[in-house]
Amino acid sequence: MVVATVTLIYFAKIRELIGTSEEEYPLPEAGATVQALLESLMARGEPYLGAFESGRVLAAINQEMVSLSSGVADGDELALFPPVTGG
Repeated sequence: MVVATVTLIYFAKIRELIGTSEEEYPLPEAGATVQALLESLMARGEPYLGAFESGRVLAAINQEMVSLSSGVADGDELALFPPVTGG
């Protein structure tokens, strides 16, 4: 059985909390959304819980900004980063 996976890329504070910039991750289910994937990551506990529990995260699939309700497919590159503010 072939497991569908995505490449997760973490930026800024999320990368610092998780301790890595990139990892391969199995999709939790066929037709999974970004939100479902985040919930799957948080279920792993720390450091993922601390990185994502606030719900304040932006996502891009294959370098295109998407909403958390967007679908994720096998082979996608999913970038996750905190909202950016300027000063």
